[in-house]
Amino acid sequence: MALIKSVRGFTPVMGDNCYLAETATIIGDVVMGDGCSIWFNAVLRGDVNSIRIGNRVNIQDNSTLHTTFKESVVEIGDDVTIGHNVVIHGARIESNSLIGIGSVLLDNAVVGSNTIVAAGSVVLEKSILEPNSLYAGVPARRIKTINPARLESMIRGIAKNYLEYAGWYKNE
Repeated sequence: MALIKSVRGFTPVMGDNCYLAETATIIGDVVMGDGCSIWFNAVLRGDVNSIRIGNRVNIQDNSTLHTTFKESVVEIGDDVTIGHNVVIHGARIESNSLIGIGSVLLDNAVVGSNTIVAAGSVVLEKSILEPNSLYAGVPARRIKTINPARLESMIRGIAKNYLEYAGWYKNE
C-alpha cells in the first residue's frame, strides 16, 4: 500500500479510480483528480506548499514533485504524462502535455498545453514554454511546433495507455 501521510494539518485527497503503487509516497497538501496513477517510488511532497493534479495524469516511477515554501506550487492539468525520474519543483504544466524521462522543471516555470518536454531537458526557473511545441536541451529551448497527429499518438496515446496499465494492477 502506498504511503499516504498527513503533515501540517493537510491530508492528501485522491479522486475516483486512481492507482497508487505500493511504494508511492503522497504527503500533505496534495489533491488529485480522477483516473490518476502514481507509480513505483514516485514522491509527491506537499509538505511546504500545495500540489494540484488534474484528471488522468500519470506520474511514473521515481519522479519527485515538490515546491518552495511560500514561493511556488505544483499545478498539473488534465491528461498529462510525467515520465520516469522527472523532478518537478514548483512548476505549472498545462493539459495534454508530456514531460520526458529525466527532465527537471524548476520553480515557477510554465509548460503550455499540448507541449512535449524531451527526455533529459532542464526547464529553468520562471521559463514560459509555448503551447503546441517541442522543447529539448539544457536549458530547454523550443525546437518546433508539434504536428496535431503527433499530439494524438504520443501525448494522448501515452495517457490512455497508462489508464490501461493501472487497470492491470488494480485487478490483481
